[in-house]
Amino acid sequence: MFKSIKKICLLVPVVMLASCWELDQEVLDGVTADDVANSDNPVLIDVLKASAYSRIVGSWGGHNSIWSIHEVASDELAIPQKGADWEDGGLWLRVHRHTWQPSDEAFNNSWNYCYSAIGEINNLLIQYPDLPALNAELKILRAFVYLWLIDSFGNVPIVTEASTGGNPTNNTRQEVFDFIESSILDNAALLPQVDSKTTMNFYTAHAVLAKLYLNAEIYTGTPRWADAEAAADVVIGGPYSLSTNFFSNFSTRNGGSTENIFTLPYDENNAGGFNLAQMTLHYSSQATYDLQEQPWNGYASLEEFYNSFDDEDVRKGSFLEGPQFASDGSRLNDISAEDEDPDGEPLTFTPEINMLAPNALRQAGVRVGKFEFATGAGSNLSNDYPLLRLADIMLIKAEADLRQGGSEALDIVNQIRTRAGLEGLSSVTLEDIYDERGKELFAEASRRTDMIRFGKFNEPWWEKGASEPFRALFPIPLQQINANPNLVQNPGY
Repeated sequence: MFKSIKKICLLVPVVMLASCWELDQEVLDGVTADDVANSDNPVLIDVLKASAYSRIVGSWGGHNSIWSIHEVASDELAIPQKGADWEDGGLWLRVHRHTWQPSDEAFNNSWNYCYSAIGEINNLLIQYPDLPALNAELKILRAFVYLWLIDSFGNVPIVTEASTGGNPTNNTRQEVFDFIESSILDNAALLPQVDSKTTMNFYTAHAVLAKLYLNAEIYTGTPRWADAEAAADVVIGGPYSLSTNFFSNFSTRNGGSTENIFTLPYDENNAGGFNLAQMTLHYSSQATYDLQEQPWNGYASLEEFYNSFDDEDVRKGSFLEGPQFASDGSRLNDISAEDEDPDGEPLTFTPEINMLAPNALRQAGVRVGKFEFATGAGSNLSNDYPLLRLADIMLIKAEADLRQGGSEALDIVNQIRTRAGLEGLSSVTLEDIYDERGKELFAEASRRTDMIRFGKFNEPWWEKGASEPFRALFPIPLQQINANPNLVQNPGY
């Protein structure tokens, strides 16, 4: 019999984390901590680590946290202001234009999301120090979270189970890089070589390592292309294969995907937080999918990005474009459509967005349709969100190979293109790989990182001027600095 038994208080030396957490953690009835320490029961281990993974599931797939800042800061998505709707104090206009401020709440939300997960992991490492397999898995999971932190904020505090009380100081980006690398290299061999979609395994660890090495030159100033390729090779040699149907990786029941490596197992009843239907669909789209709640009419793709897809590209189906209909086939109408909307009341998603603010048209912009929106869904979707996917790892190998003058990149890129219904290329350039990554990984929080690595993040695009170079890092949230005087702000802020 299982039952929940604990409320644990632990002083974790990062602001916002010195608190008591109700752990969604279950243990076998009547089993003591000593029993746990002397057990290798896999069921018991799975129960112990569940609370750490629940923190990772958390708010990743929701609005106003880490996914949002990565996507809206890129050239993929924007949240146009429609009068008072989505004004939000100018937050998302600033994120789009790269004029954000350290006080903007989305950065504090993202910081807290990451450090809450790290705090929960550290809690478990302190409680159960004598379970090598569990410890190895948790340390690699923590390294994955630190990959998001080093990519987003750069110079962040390293907080471990060995950290003592007090306010931590920033570690350098090099120190954080070294910590992530050693956490994986020291523990990967203890993880099982199996396809476990929702928990860390040997291949997941190397996928994280491949992404770390891919961006090593940005993080540390020293490229690690050969290491990125070697780590990718481990994953490619594992139990994964490209799904024949691209969209099967993003369906409501995508747990059987052969391509997804590590996913967040969202469930509308038991693990909420994936709100994409609410975030992107028009208010009237509720009738298209018979949704239980009305969507918010927010996120839309930039016209130039959408138009970069060939019509023959299967992945162009990642967008909702054109006339919209109710589930019974009748044409949807937006009775509040603006007089200046050329489509009038009939609901039509057009690639062109007339302006970012203050009076974007209600129907302007194609919407994110990459993930299936199940008929009758609530505000929380049940699609598992793929954080790591084989196509991404294959393109990492292609890029690393090409940057070293290798000969394997063309074949890899053409495998991805063939799956998308496109003809293969006769030769491949780094620009081709950049474009392919954009099309393949749309709305998977990869574009900002790719743009920075390819030197494109500071360039102007629609409704955005050239960025200052320091914008390649988000600011340390002002709320954290105000609470912890030992934190130092990133340069430029």
